[in-house]
Amino acid sequence: MCGIAGLFFKNGTHPEQLGPLFTPMLAKMESRGADSVGFAIYGDRAATGSHWLTLGGDVRTDWAAITGWISERLGRSVIEPQQHHTHAVYEVPQDSGSQLSELEAIFPVVVMSTGTKMRIFKEAGSPTELLGLFGLSGFRSSHAIGHTRMATESAVITAGAHPFSTGEDFCLVHNGSLSNHHWIKRKLERQGLTFRTENDSEVAAGFLSWRLREGDSLEAAVEAALRDLDGFFTFCIGTANGFAVLRDPIACKPAVLVETDDYVAMASEYRSLADLPGASQGRIWEPAPGTVYAWEFAHDAVPASLRTA
Repeated sequence: MCGIAGLFFKNGTHPEQLGPLFTPMLAKMESRGADSVGFAIYGDRAATGSHWLTLGGDVRTDWAAITGWISERLGRSVIEPQQHHTHAVYEVPQDSGSQLSELEAIFPVVVMSTGTKMRIFKEAGSPTELLGLFGLSGFRSSHAIGHTRMATESAVITAGAHPFSTGEDFCLVHNGSLSNHHWIKRKLERQGLTFRTENDSEVAAGFLSWRLREGDSLEAAVEAALRDLDGFFTFCIGTANGFAVLRDPIACKPAVLVETDDYVAMASEYRSLADLPGASQGRIWEPAPGTVYAWEFAHDAVPASLRTA
């Protein structure tokens, strides 16, 4: 099963609308996956030379101690984090990656994501309840993707929840199963990628972020996945400036797209899209098998309201 959803405002406009619109979209997917929920939000741009570090903990996490450690290790004052339920978001220098494994070793937290625009929040539990606890409806954002999981192949834990991020500002949600992910994983590890879980979806994310790192456009990276990844899948992919959808060549898993002048949205079922403004007057279609659907906007299209001064 599993349910996926995505919403992309094509010109980066209406940031105040995304949270209130995307929350019910993702909540309606709980019937397809009641074990966990996760979502990636692309919002305020971090200051030049910095990026957002999202850490996942639990209700007992000592964020004050973590803030002190980050400040000391990075040699500069760190502002208080943005706290969302069991997660916290810090703005840290982009060259601080070497300290992240040490941070995880000392404190009971997991690095959920890094990105100049992206933050990822995910946890095992009731999707509807967790969406409220994380406050998704209050986020301002240009685009978002999300996932509700029916954990049929691995443990019901937060680490196994989607989205999976394997690169700066990159993430993926997946409905389906890959058959050659162990071979792909070994190939990617030789390229320097590391993986945190045994989930095949993390391997798919790693493959795509590797292709982007090698210079592919978003569309070209997704086309490479279509050639090299074997199995059945529907992917929804987010980057700092883009959004893509791909189904395998036999289109085993469901997906529906709606596009209007303002936005493109996708979900596993149309009922997640039906209440979007103008959806009934937009273009509604089922994405074709083995076909790449990708949208991107230039940095300059992102309004000042979504940038950090």
